[in-house]
Amino acid sequence: MQTDIVTTTPRLALSLLMAVDAPWLLELLNEPGFLTWIGDRGVRNLDDARRYLEEGPWVSYARHGHGLWAIRRRSDGAALGMAGLLRRDFLEGPDLGYALFAASSGQGYGREAAGAVLSWASAHGHRQVWAMVKPGNLASLRLLAALGFEAAGNVAAGPAPADLLLRKRLDRC
Repeated sequence: MQTDIVTTTPRLALSLLMAVDAPWLLELLNEPGFLTWIGDRGVRNLDDARRYLEEGPWVSYARHGHGLWAIRRRSDGAALGMAGLLRRDFLEGPDLGYALFAASSGQGYGREAAGAVLSWASAHGHRQVWAMVKPGNLASLRLLAALGFEAAGNVAAGPAPADLLLRKRLDRC
């Protein structure tokens, strides 16, 4: 029995990120879409990917009981990306984060994984979840709208255009 699974859907299993995930994380964090819409995390080799795990998801698991989780297809275990809840000091609750490999996009995996994260958040007592997205990221804006997120303002991001801030109240599910 796999104990790292956090939640499942008919097609997906969301699980804790582990050291063995470093190779595919290295690829994901350097995909053009990730770099454009999420940002450069400075991960250039396997050591950087392991450091990303140690300083990001694993710290979040310990501090908050959640973080980014691997998205795996249940039928074959293939890693499709990651999704989960992040904590940001300036938000009044968790922030939905997700990233898929380009080859996995457009097949409903993002919506399915994000929906599973929202269900998990609701079941664990969260009453609202935030999302931040760059204004030109139309695919994410469509996905978030389909999940019931509503505009809640902007978040200044330095010299770049401000990210859009969206919120979903989970007590209205």
